[in-house]
Amino acid sequence: MGDEQSGKPSGWRVGETGELQAVELDDASQDGAVLVIRSGGGRAGESFLLEDARVTIGRRPESGVFLDDITVSRDHAVLVQRAGEWWVDDCGSLNGSYINRERIDSRQLSDGDELQIGKYRLAFLHR
Repeated sequence: MGDEQSGKPSGWRVGETGELQAVELDDASQDGAVLVIRSGGGRAGESFLLEDARVTIGRRPESGVFLDDITVSRDHAVLVQRAGEWWVDDCGSLNGSYINRERIDSRQLSDGDELQIGKYRLAFLHR
């Protein structure tokens, strides 16, 4: 699942107490950002490595982060890398996008921020 010798996390999983726990990482993705589903849709622990400078979030199957639920708009939000920092921009979604329980139009993300899209709660982790 990763490079056991390096001991670098490749993703994250939700432990028994609901806390995120690192899992091993291969060399190709050691310095990236990742979104981890903490709750919603029975997908807790699923992670999305942010490899492109622009990643769409929505109910469209071709979205970079596909969240299949009626509470999520087809084109809900987009993650954009600007000057080396990650930002989330809401795309005019009906239910809104939230960072740390505050509704946002656009906001810079920090390691550990919680992004809520519809019924999904995702953790943003940046290594």
